[in-house]
Amino acid sequence: MWRGGSVKANGDQRAGLPVQRAGLLYGIGAYGMWGLVPLYWPLLEPAGAMEILAHRMVWSLVFVAIGLLVLRRWGWIPELIRQPRKLGLIAVAAITISLNWGFYIWAVNTGRVVEASLGYFINPLVTIAMGVLLLKERLRPAQWTAVFIALAAVLVLAVGYGQPPWISLVLAFSFATYGLVKKKINIGGLESLAAETAVLFLPALGYLVWLGTSGSATFGSEGTGQMALLAATGVVTALPLVCFGAAAIRVPLSTLGLLQYLAPVFQFILGITYFHEAMPPERWAGFSLVWLALAILTWDALRNARRTRSEALRLTAEAAATATATATAATAATMEAASAQADGTCPVSEHQ
Repeated sequence: MWRGGSVKANGDQRAGLPVQRAGLLYGIGAYGMWGLVPLYWPLLEPAGAMEILAHRMVWSLVFVAIGLLVLRRWGWIPELIRQPRKLGLIAVAAITISLNWGFYIWAVNTGRVVEASLGYFINPLVTIAMGVLLLKERLRPAQWTAVFIALAAVLVLAVGYGQPPWISLVLAFSFATYGLVKKKINIGGLESLAAETAVLFLPALGYLVWLGTSGSATFGSEGTGQMALLAATGVVTALPLVCFGAAAIRVPLSTLGLLQYLAPVFQFILGITYFHEAMPPERWAGFSLVWLALAILTWDALRNARRTRSEALRLTAEAAATATATATAATAATMEAASAQADGTCPVSEHQ
């Protein structure tokens, strides 16, 4: 019995390996695309950040609507309409993510890719700080240490820049707020993107119409190639999110947490090697402190996950042992009763 169970367990583990491997590839694909997207926005020039953002909102809804039509996933819409509070949260999420998108596009197209990457490096630390301040979460000592190191990094960078790294802070806080609101909304990634872009669709479309009537639009005036690139912003927005959703259901959360650093790493490398942005010593010092904070945070998360997993295995083993002992005792009692009945006797209770 034990050997058979072991073979079954090993078979289940082997069966799960391709699923986790596929999830890992989906995760690398999602964060890789997010990390390489700074190469895309300059291709859309001379369109400005606001025009690019409006196209991104409009075409994202078109792309996502096609996806939902193919998958036949419309049942969530009537239920969502009947929940005003959730609709309000979706509106907040739409506003915060549009702020994040707009500042990110503007930062990339004005030569601030490195500073934008810093925003996504410190985003996990901002998320932790918001959890303490807004959700009254309790931090472990290592998490407190990471937060204080991150604050020191911001001070170092502020001295180096001559002002706080406000682009990084806006990106980090807007995305952290978006994540907090998304947690409360609790609907699927594709559905959430559809709802958020639906909220933004009419204002974005109205802005594009106004640009067109005023003669300021680049869509249609810079050739079919630029038109196609602007329309493809919907794919650029939705495709990484689809890959992220596929990864989230296939790999552990701890693995997904590590993969999230790929995007800012790629952005940082692009900022230095491709866009040739300056990295003075004080900027290196600030980034080094941020990376130290993230290393501590990652080590603590992995250690805590390992402890949780060990505790879960221990409790499962104890429950299995208790169940086995109970079953053995029940079997022994049944056999004793059967033997007594066969002999024509009846076992006497200790309490009689």
